[in-house]
Amino acid sequence: MKLISGNSNLPLAESIAMHLGMELTKANIKRFTDQEIWVEISENVRGEDVFVIQPTSNPTNDNIMELLIIMDALKRASVKRIVAVIPYFGYARQDRKPGPRTPISAKLMANLITTAGANKVLTMDLHAGQIQGFFDIPTDNLFASPVLVEDMKKRYKDYEKIMVVSPDVGGVVRARAYASRLDVPLAIIDKRREQAGVSEVMNVIGDVTGYHCIFVDDIVDSAGTLCNAAAALIENGAVSASAYVSHGVYSGPAIERIENSILQHVVTTDSIQASPAADACEKVIQITVAPLLAKAIRRIHEESSVSVLFD
Repeated sequence: MKLISGNSNLPLAESIAMHLGMELTKANIKRFTDQEIWVEISENVRGEDVFVIQPTSNPTNDNIMELLIIMDALKRASVKRIVAVIPYFGYARQDRKPGPRTPISAKLMANLITTAGANKVLTMDLHAGQIQGFFDIPTDNLFASPVLVEDMKKRYKDYEKIMVVSPDVGGVVRARAYASRLDVPLAIIDKRREQAGVSEVMNVIGDVTGYHCIFVDDIVDSAGTLCNAAAALIENGAVSASAYVSHGVYSGPAIERIENSILQHVVTTDSIQASPAADACEKVIQITVAPLLAKAIRRIHEESSVSVLFD
């Protein structure tokens, strides 16, 4: 078995390698002056089971091209199997046609990854579960919930005062799964925009009075809705509001909004390497999923069950 990492999240790849008791395979990945990507695998990989670790986060297009070119280099080096390990799958929010003459970019990404030579994909908390069906190769979609729930249990001791909150109607299934794991009640934020140019109205479905409310979601991007929803919970009697999110994208003014919001903290995994601004923000906490991914990689290599990790 060999592990190769692109430049997207090298600390996570090194941590996964450490948990597996091995080192990353040496590879030279550089850019020409016109920003074309060039890859050279510096070790013999013929006949090996190779896992390419590369979240396709910002800069999304560069990281996707790195992944594709690494896999093409491996395919031409006669490896036995290529497994694309993509902890955060970019373009996942473009999983359907929201209007006429628009792309389904998540499907396009699946086609590109398959054509480049991947024999299998390992990812985590896809924005929409049906994206697994976009791939014509086996795809394992891990859940970060065991790691995030473990952290919740450490931070919140009084279970009778905890409530899980879905930040929108579309995330109810995910929130219900977390609430079931913790055996706590569930609330939902119903957001609607009455007319163009008017700010969103946040309606809280459920009685949150006296509860420590925990948002759960797969992605925190600009954090605007999250911060507004937290304010709505406090207005409706919640004691506090915090968030547990699988992928911390934190684009634009997200960190500044969180810093100035009523949120106590926002906990994310290290599927995306934290920016300097996120590292400097006391409210932003990052926990690692390297052990989870390492176990999944080991099980895939040994052809054993991965579904046991969902528990």
